[in-house]
Amino acid sequence: MQPLLAAAVYLLCFATSSGCAFLLARGYLRSGARLLLWSSICFTFLALNNLMLVLDLLVWPDLDLQTLRLVTSLAGVGVLVFGFIWDQEEEA
Repeated sequence: MQPLLAAAVYLLCFATSSGCAFLLARGYLRSGARLLLWSSICFTFLALNNLMLVLDLLVWPDLDLQTLRLVTSLAGVGVLVFGFIWDQEEEA
């Protein structure tokens, strides 16, 4: 029962982060607020990270994708921090 529950949690995390990325991108297209763009890109990387987690732990358990997972999560957070700093510099 526990592996089935873990798989459900992984898939729900992927679906949630994908949904957030889509909604943030849609919000950016409607409003043009750059914070939504940076957040959308961040959540896209986080969704990719969750997809790799599903592939790594459920589909290909013998293959180690931990490095790629770490790179995608770092890229997501890095894009968000870069966007925050860039927007702050343009306002100043």
